[in-house]
Amino acid sequence: MEKHGYKLNYRDIVKERLGPSDLEKLIGRHDHEEFLNPRSEIFRRKKMKDKPPSRREAIKLMAKNPGLIRRPVIVAGGRVVIGYDENGMIRF
Repeated sequence: MEKHGYKLNYRDIVKERLGPSDLEKLIGRHDHEEFLNPRSEIFRRKKMKDKPPSRREAIKLMAKNPGLIRRPVIVAGGRVVIGYDENGMIRF
């Protein structure tokens, strides 16, 4: 993103966790399952691929376990891009 002239504000969500209200706002009308990191231990342990949590439960789990949040999360101009999606990032 910086290569394309965007200034980034970085937030380490492990040190500065997102609370449930932050996550609710970030997810907005998006599908909460898109924000779940399938590579995280808790995702695999709870078999979330086969039995995804409800939105409420997912937000609760992500607030408690920031490794469950798919990264990076990029917010710009009201748009949200999650995970590594170079094409989505370039379109900002």
